Amino acid sequence: MSARSRPADVSGALDDTDRALINVLQGDFPLSRHPFADVGARLGLEEADVLARLRRLLDARVLTRFGPMFQIERIGGAFCLAAMRIPEERFGQVAERVNEFAEVAHNYRRDHALNMWFVLATERPEGVADCARRIEAATGLPVFLFPKEREYFVEMKLEA
Repeated sequence: MSARSRPADVSGALDDTDRALINVLQGDFPLSRHPFADVGARLGLEEADVLARLRRLLDARVLTRFGPMFQIERIGGAFCLAAMRIPEERFGQVAERVNEFAEVAHNYRRDHALNMWFVLATERPEGVADCARRIEAATGLPVFLFPKEREYFVEMKLEA
């Protein structure tokens, strides 16, 4: 393996190749039979090196997610922002319970009266309310739903 294609050491700073890979993966991902080989060709890496670096960045939580973004409503599903007011002494336990639900896409702690925010992603629109009821039953706490009223497209690319 050349120095340029050496796998990332994510315990420290990212190397230049990691940064270049992150930047390439944020837009114009190739739609081909071998997209990771195509990405590698752009960066002077082998397909296996691209995949190893990506896995390492995900495992180290430098990247928290890599995958497509879908407009779920177009295929019959639904997304909904949700929040809960959790007593501080129960936050960890409730967060574990909420995270057990496959429909919970993200979960964030906030410094706010509603101190846990998360996104529900369901296969059908009525699944949002159903999942909220199941979370309420599992935690004994109300779930507040904030359905999307209008959709905006905001493309954000972060320079690594």
